[in-house]
Amino acid sequence: MTPFPTDLASVHTLPQLLAYRVASTPDSAAYRSYDPASAVWVTLTWAETAQHVNRWAHALSAMRLPTAARVAILLPNGIHAMCADQSVLAAGCVPVPLHAIDNAGSIAYILADCEASVLFVSTLAQWQSISATGTVFPALRAVIVTESGSEPAPPAPPAPLQGGPVVGSLAQWLAGAADAGTSHAREEPVADDLAAIVYTSGTTGKPKGVMLTHRNVVSDVKAVLDRIAPTVDDVFLSFLPLSHTFERTGGYYLPMAAGSCVAYARSVALLAEDLKTVRPTVLVSVPRIYERIHARLLEKLLPSPWKMRLYEAAQAKGWARFCAAQRLPAPQADPAPAGWAGALPWPVLRALVATPLMAQFGGRVRVAVSGGAPLSPTIARCFLGLGLPLVQGYGMTETSPVVAVNALDDNDPACVGKALPGIEVRIGDNRELQVRGDIVMKGYWKRPEDTAKIIQPDGWLGTGDQADIVNGRIYIRGRIKEIIVTSTGEKVPPGDLELALLADPLLEQAFVIGETRPFIACIAVVRRDEWQRLAADLGLNAHDAAHLNHPSVHRAVLARMEKNTATLARYAVPRAVHLTLEPWTVENTFMTPTLKLKRNNLNAHFAQVIEATYQRHAGR
Repeated sequence: MTPFPTDLASVHTLPQLLAYRVASTPDSAAYRSYDPASAVWVTLTWAETAQHVNRWAHALSAMRLPTAARVAILLPNGIHAMCADQSVLAAGCVPVPLHAIDNAGSIAYILADCEASVLFVSTLAQWQSISATGTVFPALRAVIVTESGSEPAPPAPPAPLQGGPVVGSLAQWLAGAADAGTSHAREEPVADDLAAIVYTSGTTGKPKGVMLTHRNVVSDVKAVLDRIAPTVDDVFLSFLPLSHTFERTGGYYLPMAAGSCVAYARSVALLAEDLKTVRPTVLVSVPRIYERIHARLLEKLLPSPWKMRLYEAAQAKGWARFCAAQRLPAPQADPAPAGWAGALPWPVLRALVATPLMAQFGGRVRVAVSGGAPLSPTIARCFLGLGLPLVQGYGMTETSPVVAVNALDDNDPACVGKALPGIEVRIGDNRELQVRGDIVMKGYWKRPEDTAKIIQPDGWLGTGDQADIVNGRIYIRGRIKEIIVTSTGEKVPPGDLELALLADPLLEQAFVIGETRPFIACIAVVRRDEWQRLAADLGLNAHDAAHLNHPSVHRAVLARMEKNTATLARYAVPRAVHLTLEPWTVENTFMTPTLKLKRNNLNAHFAQVIEATYQRHAGR
């Protein structure tokens, strides 16, 4: 056993990171989670956290797994997920985090591909769904069920199910290791050993396993720490899945390095309530969460013209103040509405609009980070104008993941900030952003050809994103492979267009099409309450499915789309639309676990609709 690191500079692996934190602030709050049985939030100190992790690590070592054995973790965010991850790392094994709501077929593919030796699951039903896919798992030795009340029968001893791996409860597993006595000694990992295999979302095909080393992750944590600078007094609210590298680095290992407390949200559905209860000081989120909060805000304001006037005036004046403080170009024209609302001074608007909105986040957020996908200018202007200290970052799973992030005192929401310390960036062929540094992955699991396609021999990784770098600031312009090329030769980045369309509170989700077609069209999921309001305005029956795609509805929606895409090229404005009320989710295979559209799946599902849409508009 090596001595505990005495400073962060001496930390080179993730087990060392935990050891450093426990030794530095053993009695400080480490984790908070809600206990449904007692209906209270329970706090663990760092010393208590170490005790839990050591117990799990003892049990894992007793299994005598091969060196660098893969251990899959299919658990929701919480103490169990943290203990599983830390114990796997301490045992010299490799965590393979899985998304708790991913579909069984995808999970089965990953288990087989990474040759997992152990699987942690919440419930027996999860394992039964995975097993029912018929996939063969020759390397899988044990399935450990963590949720009480989901123990396999018979309760003891653990027994194989239908000739498969041994299946047992967490209590059985921990008790069995305690009865066995001394655990198997194992060498501690070194910096270049694998710290995780994280599977990419697979928007267009089978997911690939990204091999991240301890050096990759620890380097990124230290670099983010330099830019965001959380402290022992900060409280993070964890709600993004820990299978997402953005959450693993930014919402899990980063607070460990800083000594901050992490509170685990009960669920996304209860997020609004948890924000007010936990009152976090640091938020790590994807744009989708901010978009949902923005949509709910507009839903409440739209029925009241005077409240909407107040909101627009507060946002406009607040945005002008933000631009002035950040030395950004002033808005070209003051969009504040004329009349009484526009005449109100900022202190009044702040008290009436901004302060109540910030209270929805708990009232004491000092930095909110948005990453994982581009942040809509509409969303940025709203929250920054009303006082949320929101900074946009950029990264990808293959870079551990954070490459760049804005700072609170150097915050241009049109860009993703400057590269973090120790990370090189440059613009390559086809305006592709390239990255080099200790954060770049080791490669793709069992896919050397794919690794060679993305990482050059001199270490530069191609991100697949087009960008410009101006005075060190990185401006993302779109995905190289996702550019739609119409039959007229016009090039349209779908992500930018979809972001603009989603500024409309009517639209919950948007999917634009037009590859080799004469114009851009859009398929969109509408919000039920907003649809009912629009249907009433048009004199239609909101409960009649046929009315959802009535010509008058299409005309109204296309007019709204034209308004929200006024800053885009004319050829990028959708000329046809098809509406649906059925959301696209991970479960119905139209979204990835990181909430990105699965474009191939959507194209296949709506193939007839797409063909009919273009035939209907042929010749126009």
